[in-house]
Amino acid sequence: MRSEGYGRRHAPDPQRPALGRRGRHLHRPIGVVMADIEVSMNDLSRGMQHDRDALIRAATLVIDSGYAIHGAQHAAFERELADYLEVSDAVGVASGTDALELAIKAVMPDGRDVVVTAGNAGAYTSTATVRAGYTPRYADVDPDSLCLTAATVAPVLDARVGVVVVTHLYGRMTDLSELRSLCDASGTALIEDCAQAIGAGTPGRRAGSVGHAGTLSFYPTKNLGAIGDGGAVVTTSPEIAARLRQLRQYGWGSKYNATISGGVNSRLDEMQAAFLRVRLPQVDGLNARRREIIARYAAAAANVDPDVMSVLTALDDGHTGHLAAARSTDREAVRARLRAHGVASDVHFPIPDWEQPAFAEYAPSTPLPETVRACSQVFSLPLFPELREDEIAAVCDAIRSLA
Repeated sequence: MRSEGYGRRHAPDPQRPALGRRGRHLHRPIGVVMADIEVSMNDLSRGMQHDRDALIRAATLVIDSGYAIHGAQHAAFERELADYLEVSDAVGVASGTDALELAIKAVMPDGRDVVVTAGNAGAYTSTATVRAGYTPRYADVDPDSLCLTAATVAPVLDARVGVVVVTHLYGRMTDLSELRSLCDASGTALIEDCAQAIGAGTPGRRAGSVGHAGTLSFYPTKNLGAIGDGGAVVTTSPEIAARLRQLRQYGWGSKYNATISGGVNSRLDEMQAAFLRVRLPQVDGLNARRREIIARYAAAAANVDPDVMSVLTALDDGHTGHLAAARSTDREAVRARLRAHGVASDVHFPIPDWEQPAFAEYAPSTPLPETVRACSQVFSLPLFPELREDEIAAVCDAIRSLA
C-alpha cells in the first residue's frame, strides 16, 4: 500500500559541528554528503503515482456527476469517515484550521471565552481560537507524551475556560480518561485535535471519539491526505453536528437565512471528498508501515547517547506514526551531522506559540518548562510509507554514526 507524503523540503540552516557520544565533536567535514543517497523528508509524488488510476477514476466520477460542492461523494465520505472513527457524525470543511475554529465555536459554553491549549503544536489551535473570537491560554505538557494531561491542565482552569483542545501530537493518542472527567466536572468542553492521529486508538475508543468533538486535517502531508486541502469535525453529538453544519455555511438555518452568528464559508469540495474516499481504506495499513519505520530508527539509536539523540517510539495502534520525532540537547549539531550523511530533517515545532509575535499578548504568567524544552529539542526524521529500503537503511546508518 501507499499513501501521501510530505512535499520536498530543503534545509537551509547554517551547519554546525556535530556532536558524538557525551558531546564530543565529530571531525568529518560537515559540508560534504558522505552517502551515495539523499533522503528527503517526504515525496508526495510517490503516493500520487501509486493511487493514480484510482484518483483519476474518482475525478472522472465527480466531473461526470456535474456536482462540485456537497454532492454524492461528499455525503458518502462523511458517512464512511464517521463509520471508520465510530462516531455518529462527520462534518466536512475546507481545512484542519477551519475544523478547529468551527469546533470551538460549536462547543463553547455561553458566558465563557478562554480556550486552553498546548504551546508546542504549531500554533494551529491558537490561530483558530483567535479567529473564533476567543482567548488562548497555555498549559504545560507532559514530559513523556508531550501532550496535555489532566495534571497539566488543572492549574489553568477557571470559570472563564470553556474549551480545552488537546493535540494528539506526532500521532500519539494521549490518555484522555482523566482529562475528560476533569472537563466534565468543570463544565468545559473537550476537543481532540486529531490532525496527526487519524486511526489512533482501539475499536470503541478511536481518536476523535472521546472528546465532545474531534478535528481532522486532510492536508496532503497527513496520514489521510487529499490532493489539496480539507478537514472535518467529528462528534458523537447530533446537536453539535447540526450546529457545525450551520456554522460551515454562513450560519444558515435555511438558504439565505443566517440564524446563528459566527458562520463562515468552509466547504470540503466534491473532488477532495472523492480522493479521500480512495485513500481512507488504506489508513490502517499505512499507519502500520509508519510505525515499522519508526521502530527501525529507534533500534538504530539504541546505542546513541540519549542526550545526543533519542527517537520517540510508536509502538502500537495508539500511535499513527505521523512523524518520526526525535530529541537532542544539541539539535542543530545533530541535524547537521545527519545532513552530512544525506539525510534531511525538519523541526515540528520550533517556537512556543506565545513566543511568536502574533500570540505574544497571551504569554503565560508562569513558566511552562516542558513546552519550552520540547520546542528546543524535538526534530523530525524522514517518514512516509513509500520510503524505499535503501533510504530507510541510509537514515539508520546516519543515526548509528552518532554513537
